[in-house]
Amino acid sequence: MVLALSSCRTSYLSRPPRLGFIVRPSHQFLSFLLCPGLQIPRLSVLCAQPRPRAMAISSSSWELPLVAVCQVTSTPDKQENFKTCAELVREAARLGACLAFLPEAFDFIARDPAETLRLSEPLGGNLLGEYTQLARECGLWLSLGGFHERGQDWEQTQKIYNCHVLLDNKGSVVATYRKTHLCDVEIPGQGPMHESNSTIPGPSLESPVSTPVGKIGLAICYDMRFPELSLALAQAGAEILTYPSAFGSVTGPAHWEVLLRARAIETQCYVVAAAQCGRHHEKRASYGHSMVVDPWGTVVAHCPEGPGLCLARIDLRYLRQLRQHLPVFEHRRPDLYGTLGHPLP
Repeated sequence: MVLALSSCRTSYLSRPPRLGFIVRPSHQFLSFLLCPGLQIPRLSVLCAQPRPRAMAISSSSWELPLVAVCQVTSTPDKQENFKTCAELVREAARLGACLAFLPEAFDFIARDPAETLRLSEPLGGNLLGEYTQLARECGLWLSLGGFHERGQDWEQTQKIYNCHVLLDNKGSVVATYRKTHLCDVEIPGQGPMHESNSTIPGPSLESPVSTPVGKIGLAICYDMRFPELSLALAQAGAEILTYPSAFGSVTGPAHWEVLLRARAIETQCYVVAAAQCGRHHEKRASYGHSMVVDPWGTVVAHCPEGPGLCLARIDLRYLRQLRQHLPVFEHRRPDLYGTLGHPLP
């Protein structure tokens, strides 16, 4: 187990799977900025070594809900991918997480559109059934962040949806969101991506869903480039935005963390981003760097290189204090620039 501790990300070796932890910087300055005497917990992630006295944490912080963010390297082999994901989910349950996030294309990453269509399944297929059983077995919620779904219009369209599925701890599907922004781009050095060759854009957003860790707004990867979506989810009550992804090796270093932190800051939400990493096959590789960002824009958990998981505690009291003392949504001026993110019905 590799633990990355503190902002300098020092690590030591024990046993797999790998877990990543980042200690959030002291909130002394933030507390002073918001309100003298305001008490904000200084840590929101697990830590595996004794803390310096200055970083002491009240026992109540350990009662905050724990989330696990899983990082994998999917291939065209669906059963091997499931074995890898199931191992991480079971480890997350063992460590006390109540919700585990899996990345976009957790089910598989194919070599071409024809293989993508051939490997796809309906939501009622065998693979999702295995994840339903896994959620029940482990007793935790699962964010399945980008399932290649054969929808009800499969026979007519011969195309699929990129579907974010949320399961509760009994294995029931409580929400589905179909990716609305498809990644049709050509980035020099990264290779072309034409998601619309095999995928239909989703018709709507999904209202935020109440979970044991807070209200979650569902999105997928390329959606993070469109702040209108995150603003709409925040105005509809989201406290956590989730962007399961398979970012490329060129756009990743340049944009990944910047975009995630921007979405967190502008919406004052936690942002959870489970990511694909490494080389999937000879045609594709992903950037990795799964992370959790708090509403202040601080990266509070981060996966090291390779498959593994990181853990973070979600502190909704901290989120509400921040929104109270920095009430940006009350200060918006739609009379000047319109409503960028229309509230969901």
